[in-house]
Amino acid sequence: MDLKLSTCFIAVDDHDKAIAFYRDVLGLEVRNDVGFEGMRWVTVGPPSQPDVSIVLEPPLADPSASPADKEAMAELLAKGLLRGVIFETDDCDATFERISAAGGEVLQEPIDQPYGVRDCAFRDPSGNMLRFNQSRKR
Repeated sequence: MDLKLSTCFIAVDDHDKAIAFYRDVLGLEVRNDVGFEGMRWVTVGPPSQPDVSIVLEPPLADPSASPADKEAMAELLAKGLLRGVIFETDDCDATFERISAAGGEVLQEPIDQPYGVRDCAFRDPSGNMLRFNQSRKR
């Protein structure tokens, strides 16, 4: 059996700000932008990985979710308590400089981690944590 990652989801509260960040700052391509029943889903992905997609979706887009659950999800998003994604980069320091120069909210400057990567972290405009890892040659 050969399993591959196809799609992951990130909750965003403002698609236009998210697109500006993921496309213009991170360099991902917008692959799809769909509206349905008052909601919007935008799919982005790295040009070098056409078979991997990140869907930027409204918090708790499930139509069966209660209003209280949707509100709780929106509150968690606003606090930055939802998981984001980890990107691999070939130059952590240059990636850090590019994103911070574009106004990215810095959570962690580049640092060598004991588990074999150099990484840094930012928040996207919705509060999701994004990490950028560079493998350290041993």
